[in-house]
Amino acid sequence: MKYRNAGEILPDPLLRELQRYAQGEALYIPQAGERKIWGEGSGARRYYAERNDEIRQKFRRGAKIDALAEEYGLSGERVRKIVYEKL
Repeated sequence: MKYRNAGEILPDPLLRELQRYAQGEALYIPQAGERKIWGEGSGARRYYAERNDEIRQKFRRGAKIDALAEEYGLSGERVRKIVYEKL
């Protein structure tokens, strides 16, 4: 992310108002519009949803929690939460 000098892009009245609150600070200004839900942009949300569905299916077919934890590199407690999660 490239930093820009606020004095070069903001009108003077707005710059003075911002200086009252955060003089000398680095500010992040988010884009306008609706934010995406975590993982939607990267595909992580879909990946974990598919993985969790796969874990639930294997559990329903008789796989043990410890075996699933080992297979997916998760703790037994995390697998239990996935398996017993209310959808």
